[in-house]
Amino acid sequence: MATWSPEIWQSVRLTVELATVTTLGLLIVGTPLAWWLARSKRWWTEIVAAVVALPLVLPPTVLGFYLLVMLGPDGPGGWLASLWGGRTLAFTFEGLVIGSLLYSMPFVVQPIRNAFVAMGDRPLEVAATLRASPQRAFWTVAVPLARPGFLTGAVLGFAHTVGEFGLVLMIGGNIPGRTKVLSVAIFDYVEASQWREASMLAGGMMIFAFAVILTMTLIDKHSATVSR
Repeated sequence: MATWSPEIWQSVRLTVELATVTTLGLLIVGTPLAWWLARSKRWWTEIVAAVVALPLVLPPTVLGFYLLVMLGPDGPGGWLASLWGGRTLAFTFEGLVIGSLLYSMPFVVQPIRNAFVAMGDRPLEVAATLRASPQRAFWTVAVPLARPGFLTGAVLGFAHTVGEFGLVLMIGGNIPGRTKVLSVAIFDYVEASQWREASMLAGGMMIFAFAVILTMTLIDKHSATVSR
């Protein structure tokens, strides 16, 4: 029976850590952004929404290039890294997190925004008549009603981060234990003609992709049943 080497497990651990940190960060940052996009009536709201959605159509290498410049020693990332004695955020786990937050943002923000929009104004109006503050209405009414959007966004954000390749290769390189995530490891094994290792990782990613699609289908089915 084939066993995974410590190097493969290292890439698995690093990928799960990156996807988990990114998903949690996007839920924290993306929730108020999605709420504002769903509720704002300002003319430039859709301009902000278009900027958030840019990674959907922008080639990963383009975004990776600009992030590499920003995270490098001559960019803002170099200044941030100097606060703890570093020179750059490029080719670091922290740099991967920043890149993943930007690259996966539309996959989390858009489902949550759609859920807030679908909720409508009526539940909040009822909460206001019961003298609930805007903050209380948000947490006790809006967030529970938008739960399917949160679940969808979390699943998509996690899965998209796991599947990243071009961006993480541009800003993270191929450093074992630091930036060598699963997608980069598969590429590395193929280049080295290590087909057995590449096949194991690719097979695992296929199973993961199927699980994501199945989860999304079940969430949608459950949401449709509840809304009837």
